Amino acid sequence: MLNVTGILKRLVIGPARRSEELGETLLPKRLALPIFASDPLSSVAYATQEILLVLTLGGLAYLHFTPWIAAAVVTLMTVVVLSYRQVVHAYPSGGGSYEVASTNLGPSPGLVVAASLLVDYVMTVAVSVASGVDNIISAVPELADQRVLMALVFVGLLTAMNLRGVRESGRLFAAPTYLFIGGVLIMVGTGLFRYLIGDAPVAESAKYGIEPVPGDANLAGLALVMLVLRAFSSGCTALTGVEAISNGVPAFRKPKSQNAATTMAAMGIIAITMFVGVTTLAIVAKVHITDDACRLTGLTDCGSYTQRTVIAQLAASVFGGENSVGFYFIQAATALVLILAANTAFNGFPLLASILAQHRYLPRQLHNRGDRLAFSNGILALAIVAGLLLWGYKANVTSLIHLYILGVFTSFTLSQTGMVRHWNRELRTERDREIRRRHHVARVVNATGAVITFLVLVVVLATKFTQGAWLAVLAATLLFVMMRGIRRHYDSVAAELTVTDLRSEMVRPSRVLAVVLVSTIHKPTLRALAYARAFRPDRLEALTVAVDRDASTALERQWEDYGIEVPLKVLDSPYREITKSVVEYVRSIRRDSPRDVVAVFIPEYVVGHWWENLLHNQSALWLKSRLLFTPGVMVTSVPWQLSSSARADHPAARAPGSVRRGEPTTAPETDDVGTHH
Repeated sequence: MLNVTGILKRLVIGPARRSEELGETLLPKRLALPIFASDPLSSVAYATQEILLVLTLGGLAYLHFTPWIAAAVVTLMTVVVLSYRQVVHAYPSGGGSYEVASTNLGPSPGLVVAASLLVDYVMTVAVSVASGVDNIISAVPELADQRVLMALVFVGLLTAMNLRGVRESGRLFAAPTYLFIGGVLIMVGTGLFRYLIGDAPVAESAKYGIEPVPGDANLAGLALVMLVLRAFSSGCTALTGVEAISNGVPAFRKPKSQNAATTMAAMGIIAITMFVGVTTLAIVAKVHITDDACRLTGLTDCGSYTQRTVIAQLAASVFGGENSVGFYFIQAATALVLILAANTAFNGFPLLASILAQHRYLPRQLHNRGDRLAFSNGILALAIVAGLLLWGYKANVTSLIHLYILGVFTSFTLSQTGMVRHWNRELRTERDREIRRRHHVARVVNATGAVITFLVLVVVLATKFTQGAWLAVLAATLLFVMMRGIRRHYDSVAAELTVTDLRSEMVRPSRVLAVVLVSTIHKPTLRALAYARAFRPDRLEALTVAVDRDASTALERQWEDYGIEVPLKVLDSPYREITKSVVEYVRSIRRDSPRDVVAVFIPEYVVGHWWENLLHNQSALWLKSRLLFTPGVMVTSVPWQLSSSARADHPAARAPGSVRRGEPTTAPETDDVGTHH
């Protein structure tokens, strides 16, 4: 069983890498772009669609706001990209928004950013995968019933690829990302060229009208403003993942900051170009899409009609129908890149979790690198939570999108505010006029970013809170409280373990009293006795619990016949309590001699097959856990390897008495811990 597991592990993630090979995993810009920027690049596949879905709540009357909303999103993205280029240069260690906020605003704002980003990374995986599945279903509607299963399978594949390491996953993701970029640009260019020559593409949904949602028709004043702001907040999904590059600076080749800044600029230019192109083409092709197909007027059977995504409708209209090569190419590339866009989170989440673990805000296991030098525990944690979300929300993009982007703008706002304070501090000490001029410009950029992203955060919170965003707020709040609690625990443990008086801590105990638990005289018992003697304790005794009086008497008689020089103490237990009797006896020794140390030796079997564990009870496991909570008591397991344990682990030639490192030994049977039946 263990060998099969090991073989499967190597097939999935590959051979282990040495720690010295970490430098070989660093990324050139051409691989860093698809790894860290696949999320904002791929979001153009649904950002325009989200704007249209909100505006069509009022029918077709409000679609003329689309260009203005898209322009606002582009302006915001430009400001955010420029702002994060400042972060990359100022904080190249990889903490990104978290490090900026913690350093300049304090630990609590830093934790708010961290909690928001961790929640948003989970949402990135869920939304990207669900959107990718939507595009697959647009090409093959017969797969609609398998939506959740497909989403979970894709999360599993992404997890496996990321466990193989950052560089390996980058090679896998590079081609689909570049194919998607090329495909979208060709589609946009072709469609706009056709428009200019008088042959504008027409979407399949252009012939349908849209029935307004009751209450959303003929809006005016504040109600209309709220609808437009809601559409804008939905379109801001185009900005998700922009900060990932600032978190992943350590993964770049040298010069790290310069390469990361260049990659971020390239990402911003490409993402803005594609978003503007798709939105313009959607307006030209008259794409009509709603949250409910039955609101499309002119359909004969809305119940069986599956709306295609905006990207799918554009591809069909530009390339000549749903059976064209161009249509299937765009759908395949879009679906693939949307699913792979989750890779942005699979890189950002583990990196941020590792930094938080290093700062003692998350369990330390999240800071450990796996066999392939990736942060495996963080990858697995992200996959599990995202998978549960997809299952719970049935991989529905419209439902998941309301939980999205709130955390992004929280981190945007706090990090840009922190950068303003950073530049203020730099300006107080810098005397070079040219450098001061650059600092002033940087401060203006970050201040503008802070103001704009704060306003967007307010808009997102106001428009999405009651539609599901409150769950994201609650999750981030709980995560914030949990991280504060973890830090308090680690701080209290560190304070408790700190040596204040070396001499007092090094004082030897007055005596060492050794107790060997036995039930019958066999090889494990004799090995435990011999091992205990090797410690040369001040007092050594064997201990058994008399659950069965006849068996206890037989053991005492056999003990004398063998002439074992260690005294045997028998504890009476009329209610057949094993653990309680042993623990109370050991504690009584401690009460009588509080300056003494009690060493308890427990003989145990080691078996080689999982099913053999079922044949031996686990009484020693519970006994050890109880004894470990008793001050002044040391517990030692003395293993006896059965022949099956040697066969199960090759090479079979192991030193007698050795324990397979990293594998649990079985707890002894009841007769191995000093009991009788």
